[in-house]
Amino acid sequence: MRRRAGCLQIFAMLVMVAMVSVIANAQEGRGGGRGGGRGAEAGPPPPKEGVAPAIPGVVAGGARIELVAYPVQGTEGPVRLLDGSGVLWTERNVFHISKIDLNGNRSTFVESAEGANGLGWDSKGRLIAVLRPRSGGERVAAIYPPASLATLADNVDGKPFNALNDLVVSTRDDIYFTDTQGIYFLRAGGGAKPGGTAKKVADFKNMNGVTLSKDEKTLYANHKDGEYVLAFDVQPDGTLKNQRNFGKYKSITIPGHADPKIAEDNGADGMAIDEDGRIYTATNAGVEVFSPKGEFLGAIPIGLWGAEQNRLEKPQNLTFAGPDRKWLYTVGSNAIYRVQLLAQGLKSRGK
Repeated sequence: MRRRAGCLQIFAMLVMVAMVSVIANAQEGRGGGRGGGRGAEAGPPPPKEGVAPAIPGVVAGGARIELVAYPVQGTEGPVRLLDGSGVLWTERNVFHISKIDLNGNRSTFVESAEGANGLGWDSKGRLIAVLRPRSGGERVAAIYPPASLATLADNVDGKPFNALNDLVVSTRDDIYFTDTQGIYFLRAGGGAKPGGTAKKVADFKNMNGVTLSKDEKTLYANHKDGEYVLAFDVQPDGTLKNQRNFGKYKSITIPGHADPKIAEDNGADGMAIDEDGRIYTATNAGVEVFSPKGEFLGAIPIGLWGAEQNRLEKPQNLTFAGPDRKWLYTVGSNAIYRVQLLAQGLKSRGK
């Protein structure tokens, strides 16, 4: 009897070990978390190309959606190189800022980026990033060129940031950035002391991507748990007023992840704007495009494939690139795609 009980205990322990292993492998496969991307996964690679539907003034029907990099070690924060020769992105799982040129050649641009997430250029040619080091100490900083390294903000009202996500740099070098607690504003150049001028300008949970209108009088923000892109009026002191719903997401939920009847976890993440003021937002539906009035114009289904295998390479963030700013690049999970548009990315800012 005692021997039988011992065997049962050993069997139970083996079952428990197997269950823990299965759960760990499943979590590793999902990877990343909010805005962080995933590393390379086992399984079939994504398709090398797809086809875009026609969206008048935005993309021609039948335009080729190209896979330009796979696999990559986590993706976030894409931004065009200032000379138009390629795109930078945050390769989060290896803490690099990586570069891909227009011919698909990949290289390391910044060797150690301390958990960079969103990226943007200021008027001085500095690469600005929100940083989430594994050791703590989240901050907004200039990370390139080496001579320009500087912390611009590392707290707000003496409190640390919480999972910094995305940013946009205005033509005056003012910075708006987000974390899981809201939207923050940093006056051009930061302060004499780290964190000296950062202030919260919108108190919101689970904010993701942000961008500014062409005239920089309106700030747009993606609300991961909401039904609408949000819009705010920018005040002379950098604060935000007149919060309102801008465009209603058409995004779908990832199969098995959330209730498909509600907008919870719509995947709304990075944002970009074109020269005509249209807003592009990365969601679970691909890239959703809105008019300057918030009208839904259509979605480019980048990275949506193999739903029956529960494998999606949906976009997490996006940027215009190329000498004429007519290539739209998206990063998502462990793949980078691009599609050539009729529309042109904004000329006055890096993103």
